[in-house]
Amino acid sequence: MKFTLHNTDGLARRGTIETPRGEIRTPAFMPVGTAATVKAMYPDQVRDLGADIVLGNTYHLMLRPGAEEVAALGGLQDFMQWDGPILTDSGGFQVMSLSKLAKMSEDGVRFQSHIDGKSYMLTPERSIEIQTLLGANIRMVLDECTPFPATHAQAEKSMHLSMRWAGRSKAAFQHYDSGPDETGLSNALFGIVQGGVYEDLRHQSAAELEQIGFDGYAVGGLAVGEGQEQMLKVLDFTTPVLPQDRPRYLMGVGTPDDLVEAVARGIDMFDCVMPTRAGRHGTAYTWRGKVNIRNARHAADPRPLDERSDCPASHQYSRAYLHHLHRCGEYLGAMLLSWHNLAFYQELMAAMRAAIEAGEFETFRAEFKRQQSEGDIPPRQE
Repeated sequence: MKFTLHNTDGLARRGTIETPRGEIRTPAFMPVGTAATVKAMYPDQVRDLGADIVLGNTYHLMLRPGAEEVAALGGLQDFMQWDGPILTDSGGFQVMSLSKLAKMSEDGVRFQSHIDGKSYMLTPERSIEIQTLLGANIRMVLDECTPFPATHAQAEKSMHLSMRWAGRSKAAFQHYDSGPDETGLSNALFGIVQGGVYEDLRHQSAAELEQIGFDGYAVGGLAVGEGQEQMLKVLDFTTPVLPQDRPRYLMGVGTPDDLVEAVARGIDMFDCVMPTRAGRHGTAYTWRGKVNIRNARHAADPRPLDERSDCPASHQYSRAYLHHLHRCGEYLGAMLLSWHNLAFYQELMAAMRAAIEAGEFETFRAEFKRQQSEGDIPPRQE
């Protein structure tokens, strides 16, 4: 993997990540394809919206259909018909949040599947092996996502365990990965900074990860209940101590405002289920904030969600029609709003890249906040 930083504007950065499967323009938002699919979307649609990379989930894919099964079918790209780069998370967060009777130890996590109760052991080595079998171009170390709230002592113990696992993950990556391809590019392994909301622990974690050496650095353990103000405070004292010449990834975040504020603090990559999850439940994200399409005021509204957008879901269908679909529980309603939301997120990332390149990111940031605060404007009543 190769990371090139093209422009900076304050702490905001615009760059390119080169992988064996193609380039990723940063800042980048990665649509989440948990079980080898971005929900309610065709792979070609996701690519056409401007997404350079998608995310797959180790936990879900190891349970079904199984990593070895995916490998036998050509890896995730062939399996899901996605021709670009794929990042896989390590599965650690899902083990602790979804599985039954998860038990943490120095070796890893023993857990029971939330699907059928079958017992599994996920170690740093097995997580990397699974991600290798899946064919991920960017792989994540296995870590413990420190819960919130946590005392300093609890966060410190959790962070040290994650650092030991990071070292084992690096050794496993060197064992399983095949190295550079014919272009000279290789797959990547990212470390994950932990430490809760504590500055000294975040700094210690970042220093230990840099000593191990990774292709990129993620900030984990956020968006777990601490709120945006606390999340941004953690970024304020974490991103400045991360290597300048490596991409920075904020895991599991977030709202459009979260993305803009995190880019302002030097973050390059994001993923979140929010665009598709919100779309399935009738919420659309727009330049003027959130729209609850189930609200009665949209029942006779002929306007599209965004007539300026190139996305058909955004400009071809009336709000009244979208309201009707969601009130009736029609599948198309979830599909169209998911499509619109993913389009908006990619438009937002493209706008931030352009603003950074032009040296106008702070102007963009202020205007974005102004528009969001105005909110969605109802149709004029005659």
